[in-house]
Amino acid sequence: MVPMVFLQVFSTIKSMILSLISIWRDWRTDQKVITLGGKATSVSGTLDAEDEDGPATTPTSVNYHFTRKCNYKCGFCFHTAKTSFVLPLEEAMKGLKLLKESGMEKINFSGGEPFLHEKGDFLGKLVQYCKVALQLPSVSIVSNGSMIKENWFRKYGEHLDILAVSCDSFDEDTNQLIGRTQGRKSHLDNLYKVRDWCRQYKVAFKINSVINTFNVDEEMAEQITHLNPVRWKVFQCLLIYGENAGEDALREAERFVISPEQFQDFLDRHSSVTCLVPESNQKMRDSYLILDEYMRFLDCREGRKDPSKSILDVGVEEAICFSGFDEKMFLKRGGKYVWSKADMMLEW
Repeated sequence: MVPMVFLQVFSTIKSMILSLISIWRDWRTDQKVITLGGKATSVSGTLDAEDEDGPATTPTSVNYHFTRKCNYKCGFCFHTAKTSFVLPLEEAMKGLKLLKESGMEKINFSGGEPFLHEKGDFLGKLVQYCKVALQLPSVSIVSNGSMIKENWFRKYGEHLDILAVSCDSFDEDTNQLIGRTQGRKSHLDNLYKVRDWCRQYKVAFKINSVINTFNVDEEMAEQITHLNPVRWKVFQCLLIYGENAGEDALREAERFVISPEQFQDFLDRHSSVTCLVPESNQKMRDSYLILDEYMRFLDCREGRKDPSKSILDVGVEEAICFSGFDEKMFLKRGGKYVWSKADMMLEW
């Protein structure tokens, strides 16, 4: 027979081993190590940024929505004015520097309307900082075009690679129905004026269009060809819970939604436009790195915007784990292209 004392000792040792194993497992869960550029960083309570499938996600192209305020009221807007917060300039620059150090090559500033805050001067300073201090290959802006003044181009235009102006229709009444207007001012007059300034000050001109129930049957090929943008980004109207759909949303975009078949029909009718770049709902949800006004990555995979912690608090490597970013989809949709105006060989 085995002595009782031996059994008690064995039981105690077994219990200690199991406890050590449990502690080790908890430590492995809570203290992951991310290795980027040869630098090991301790990260508490996160998923691995680097696993068996490959290296950590690099924030090659980032969309920074630094403001939610806008002077337009587009019915399908999915980044609405839920707050009026804007980071102080120094904090925004600090975050942009962190992104550059993590591999960012392109920054796109958006909103809201990015030219609204401080009459565009805040935006201009960020553009200049990214191009001059951070030496980013590409700096771009998405705007509705209504707040841009020629003086802004004189001051900051040389530092900007691409300016995209949103235009969903070449019919003023349709723009009024959509809400892409302020009072009775002509959205199209602003569009052509900004296009001319882009040519004059050597900024690549781009057009973004959201295809919805009000413009899905419109023929735009002739006008787009005449405007001659470097890219015409064509989006399928997208619902985001909490932004343009659901109880807490500031917009009700359900009436703007079109089917995949309707979207494809629009694309087929405009296939002759060589600069057309289509973006379905699936591509939009998974393939964009979006930073909100607090510099939090937004995960849109579940049809809503789930924020990470701010990169200013936890760093890029930890925050990006919760971005929902699909790098393969980003490349598949053509997210990386010739995006520096120095390489576009445009005839100004």
